[in-house]
Amino acid sequence: MPEGPVFDEGFRQQFENLLRWRRDVRSFRRDPVDAALVEHLIELASLAPSVGYSQPWRFILVESEDCRECIRQDFERTNRQALESYDGEKARLYARLKLAGLRDAPVQLAVFLDSHTGHGSGLGRATMPETLEYSAVLSVYTLWLAARTYGLGVGWVSILDPAEMSRCLRVPEDWKLIAYLCVGYAEEDSVEPELLRHGWENRLHVEDVILRR
Repeated sequence: MPEGPVFDEGFRQQFENLLRWRRDVRSFRRDPVDAALVEHLIELASLAPSVGYSQPWRFILVESEDCRECIRQDFERTNRQALESYDGEKARLYARLKLAGLRDAPVQLAVFLDSHTGHGSGLGRATMPETLEYSAVLSVYTLWLAARTYGLGVGWVSILDPAEMSRCLRVPEDWKLIAYLCVGYAEEDSVEPELLRHGWENRLHVEDVILRR
């Protein structure tokens, strides 16, 4: 058996920096991203753990202007609806937020779940079928971190109608949208999340998220 790698303190510090500097990017430069790098990032994303080794993620490179325009139109419609759900200062703050980089990001990826994949033969998901979705989400986060190591930002656009996304991208009916990702070089770097900087929400502390029984 080959010996495993040794992750020393220097590596652990770099990994912590990676976690702290990962950002949900909304403002992109229009510089192109090498197609081979994009494919490599998808390969790295596919190293994510998956229930029963099902590997249920499916990545669609959204390259045609027709598909991108279809998605932009849906975002604008659903974003207007979202704005209407807020009142007062929260509505004013929402209206000022930049919530997607759909017009500038050079790379756009739609991540779908193949919910009827035969891979994995159903192992581990009989009582928790949602673990198939969790597996696809893990691939998204793996790609997110990998992209950051290459100086790329990723933005997860969730203000979209999944049914409309399936129509725009002409995917099989049983596929489920997990994420729509904008990828490119960010206009600016910050260690603080944008929604924190703009006063949308505060950061929870570790004592806020740990319960003991």
